[in-house]
Amino acid sequence: MIFLIAIRNIVRTKKDKVIIFFLIAIITFLFFLGNSIMTRADRSIRHTYIESLTGDVVIQKTEDVTMNLFDANAPIIDDFFVVPVLPAYDFVMEVISAETGISGITSQVSGKAIMDIYDVREPVLLCGIDAETYFSLFPGIILEEGRFLLNGEYGAMITNERANRIESKSGERPIIGMPLLFTSASSIGFKIREVPLVGIFNYRNPGQFMNEIVIIDPQTVRVLNSIQVASLTEYNDYSHTLISIDTDDIFNEALFFSDESYEDVEFSVALLQNYLREANNEQNIIAIEGGDWNFIILRLDKSTSAASFISTINKKIAPFGVTAVNWRIASGISAILSLLVQFLFNSGLFLVSIAGIIAIINILLISVFRRIREIGTLRAIGASDAYIRKLIYCENLIIAILAAFAGIIGGLLFLKWVNSLELHITNELIISLMDTQLIQLEFLPDIAFFSFSMAIFLGFTASIYPVETAVRIEPMVAVRRG
Repeated sequence: MIFLIAIRNIVRTKKDKVIIFFLIAIITFLFFLGNSIMTRADRSIRHTYIESLTGDVVIQKTEDVTMNLFDANAPIIDDFFVVPVLPAYDFVMEVISAETGISGITSQVSGKAIMDIYDVREPVLLCGIDAETYFSLFPGIILEEGRFLLNGEYGAMITNERANRIESKSGERPIIGMPLLFTSASSIGFKIREVPLVGIFNYRNPGQFMNEIVIIDPQTVRVLNSIQVASLTEYNDYSHTLISIDTDDIFNEALFFSDESYEDVEFSVALLQNYLREANNEQNIIAIEGGDWNFIILRLDKSTSAASFISTINKKIAPFGVTAVNWRIASGISAILSLLVQFLFNSGLFLVSIAGIIAIINILLISVFRRIREIGTLRAIGASDAYIRKLIYCENLIIAILAAFAGIIGGLLFLKWVNSLELHITNELIISLMDTQLIQLEFLPDIAFFSFSMAIFLGFTASIYPVETAVRIEPMVAVRRG
């Protein structure tokens, strides 16, 4: 009965109700459309990094600032930050390996260097990997040429985008097997290493910086980073000679080229390259497997909650000076900014909603004052405060429900219209966010439900003050004023 009366009252006061209807519908439309686009982008970013780079969880050394896989997540100190080595690596691995819900584990040592090839010099991000476990964790890495890096070998893999860029600059495309020269600088001097190109790959959907990554053996990254490997180091007669020589003879050429194979050989770039190649092959630095890594990367079972897993594992590994972070922190600024943009959008929409609520309250108050005689008559014939509340709430909730449906349907029609235009994206950042070069927006049921709930909450909240004003009207006063 009260529902039918509410419908009748809506029809009688349709001018006021139409304004309320459009206010709620527009806010719902904007919320649904904006969050559909941003949630779609955020899910694409999540899929990109989890499938290709960060996994679900990353274990890193506890620091004052959070880290991604290559830098600090604080741009102001980024240039001066050195990614620290994981302490107590073996003990942490034991703890992690005993946990359930993990589908895969790998390790990574990260670095930065300058890569030289065909007289093209480019800065690169070095991803030193445990090749035995790395590629099985990341199906988003697609091999284009050559082969994947093997466990224990010296070598590097570059992205197809970098190979194309080098070809456009030098006129020659990188060839599998050719040497790549890497140079880095640290507080103790320059480091130079040369390794062969073993493969060219693509990320299924490269993020903002992923095309700058070079996948390389961890031994080379450790040398370039000047990491002291925590193991016994094998040194040969040459190393023993360095230890035993007199300080006055350190710069004597005969010391370094006394071997017959170097007699009468003039120093050249080719000689330096041969020396670097021989140094790698002889494995002057012998690293124990599993030692001196920057990160441990985990993939979780689909049924395992990353947030719950991180909360549990952090209690167990905190005494070792390490912490577990999610994919968003490990992927860096781009993923964090995506969340920030969504937060700012909803914050702006929240302010718009407050303005909408104020406008709806004013309209409802005017409507209540116009209906003072009606409300007074109802109370005079015995209608309780609860009945008056139910009647007005029912009217406004019906309007809110209809407006919510209208806003969501309008948003859905807009999404389909945009998809029908088949618009192409040219900006690389937006392509990486949307996981496609063609704008294709999808209907997300969870966003639709949340938008619907928000519209109901908006209609209910805006009704509270006008309803309380209505029930405070005295029957006799209302009849006389009417």
